[in-house]
Amino acid sequence: MTNLDIPQAPVSTGTQSSTFVTGIFPRRRVVVLVLSLIAGLVISYLWSAKLVDDQIGVNSANDMLGHDPQAPISSIASGVLFAFVSGMAGSFTACNIAAFGAVGPLVGQHESRRTRLAQTLRPIGWLSVGMITVSAAYGVIVGLVGTHMPQFSTAQTSGISPRTAQSMIAFGLVGLAMVVLGLASAGLIPDPLAGLSRRFANAPLVIMGALIGGFLIGRPYPLFRNLFRHAAEEHNPFYGALAFALQSVGNIVVMTLLFLLLSYGTGGRVQHWLQAKPGRIATVTASAFFVAGAFTLAYWELRVLGRLGYMWFPTAPWNNH
Repeated sequence: MTNLDIPQAPVSTGTQSSTFVTGIFPRRRVVVLVLSLIAGLVISYLWSAKLVDDQIGVNSANDMLGHDPQAPISSIASGVLFAFVSGMAGSFTACNIAAFGAVGPLVGQHESRRTRLAQTLRPIGWLSVGMITVSAAYGVIVGLVGTHMPQFSTAQTSGISPRTAQSMIAFGLVGLAMVVLGLASAGLIPDPLAGLSRRFANAPLVIMGALIGGFLIGRPYPLFRNLFRHAAEEHNPFYGALAFALQSVGNIVVMTLLFLLLSYGTGGRVQHWLQAKPGRIATVTASAFFVAGAFTLAYWELRVLGRLGYMWFPTAPWNNH
C-alpha cells in the first residue's frame, strides 16, 4: 500500500479555541486554501453588480414597496420603511454568504425541534448584535457629518474618487479580516480570537456581524446610496441610526429564513453530513471565509484598480458596459 492509499486523517489539536476554530482541521489545508482562493477570484471575475444590485435588489424592492425604489425618499417615515425593505432586497452579498457558510455548521445539531430552533436563533442573535451596533454607529456619523463624507460625493474624477477610496478601504479591511479568520479556521495560523473567546464565548459571532455591518461603510449599492444621501441631508443622527439599523434588520430577516431552511428544510441531513467526518465543519468554515475574503479583495481592490487603468484585471463580457 502506498502513501496515496492511506486515508488522510484530519489534524487535531484537541482544543476548540473559538466558535470558528474547532481544533480539528482538514489534513489538506493548503489545498482547501488554494481552491478557495481560486474560487474567490473566479467569482470576482464573474460577479455582475448589474444583476445582483439592479435586477435582483432593485426589482425586489420595487415589488415590496410598490414604486420605484430609486426615487428620492420623501420623508423620515418613508425612509424607515425603505431602510427595512432595501435591507431585505440587498441581502445577496458575499459577506452574508460567508456568514451563512461559517455559521451554518453550528445550526441545528441537536435532534429536538425546540433545541434545534434555539440553536438556530442563537448565532443569528449574536450576529445581529455586531451588525446592528456597527450599522447604528455609522448611521449616527452619517446623521452628523454625512454631507461632508466621501460616500456622499457624486463628483466624477479621472482617478480614484473619494467615494471609491472609502469603498476600497472599507472592503479591503473586511476582506483581510475574512482571510485571517479563514486561515485560523483551517489551522494555518493561531486563532486571533482565542483570548477574547475565553472571556466572551460569543465574541466571534459578534465580530462576524460587525464585518457584515461594515459593508454599509463602503457599499455603493444603489438603494443604500439612496438611503445614505437622505439620512445625510436630514442631519438627524437618531434617524440615521434607526434607518441603518433597520437595513441590517432586513438583512437579518433573510438570513434567519435561510438558517431555518437549513435546519428544518433538509431534515437534518446537512448537519449529519457535516458531523459524519471530523474536519468537515472546519473545511466548510475555512472555505467560506477564504472565498469571501478573496472575492472581496479581488473585486474591490484589483478589479477597481483594473477598471481605473492602474493595473490589468480580466473583465467578463457582460461587465464591459
